[in-house]
Amino acid sequence: MQNLVIVALLSSLSLITNASDKVVYGIDNRVDLFQTEVPLFYELAHSTAAMIRSSDLSENGESVTISGSTLESRGICPTARFSKQLTAASCSGFLVGPNLLVTAGHCITSQRDCESFSWVFDYNITEDSESLEYVVPASSVYKCSKIIEQDLSRSTMNDFALIELDREVNDRTPLDYRKEGKVELEESLVVIGHPSGLPTKIADGAWVRTNSNPYYFVTNLDTFGGNSGSAVFNTETGVVEGILVRGERDYEWDSRGCRVPKVCDENECRGEDVTRITVISELITSALTKTE
Repeated sequence: MQNLVIVALLSSLSLITNASDKVVYGIDNRVDLFQTEVPLFYELAHSTAAMIRSSDLSENGESVTISGSTLESRGICPTARFSKQLTAASCSGFLVGPNLLVTAGHCITSQRDCESFSWVFDYNITEDSESLEYVVPASSVYKCSKIIEQDLSRSTMNDFALIELDREVNDRTPLDYRKEGKVELEESLVVIGHPSGLPTKIADGAWVRTNSNPYYFVTNLDTFGGNSGSAVFNTETGVVEGILVRGERDYEWDSRGCRVPKVCDENECRGEDVTRITVISELITSALTKTE
């Protein structure tokens, strides 16, 4: 497992050091929330969250201000996409129950991690703006209460965490997820999360490249560090197929002495690994019990 190249640049996002990198395949398909033309993607994004260190959040009555630096200030070339946006998130996650959230196992490894970070919904950009001030309603910020199930296995490469939030989420709908079987080879996919700690990005135009491993499948999704824990959806149905956990190196040196996103052809480089949502036994057992 490779160390994140971006860790040297995003030193404040220390939790990402246990993750592997991600990359752009073909054309960079990432768009901000306000740019998506697919209503389903917009709806799904409403139930995804950013993992942000609680010390980077300042509560002001009914709102919370998110602090952080830009990609450009952390060594990414100014010509790179989103270089002037805030990078506050360490990982991504998504709602699967009234107070249940799924993320990558390397994002939450202990109760200390659980207590040090908050889960922030609505960390996104809804209009074309250069503003570096990001404010969300206080009601969009949740704490991790406890870890229900977590795995970070070197033998199987399993990588997931199911956590309980400090209260129920009443203003957004838990996502639907696969309960059995597995995604089809070459099935089209979309990922929603926080690449490089940025506000919500939606990236579609990808598919399942290999599908033989029982614990994860490999894709050509355009993802970066910070996407760890992102929900990977079936493009047509909106059902969660898995959790983005690792992939190719993010950035590479440019002749100007700064870094730019690494770019691979659609079927080249190592690909991006997605933990199958069906490996989370507590989640699947609970879902199947409710249907009986």
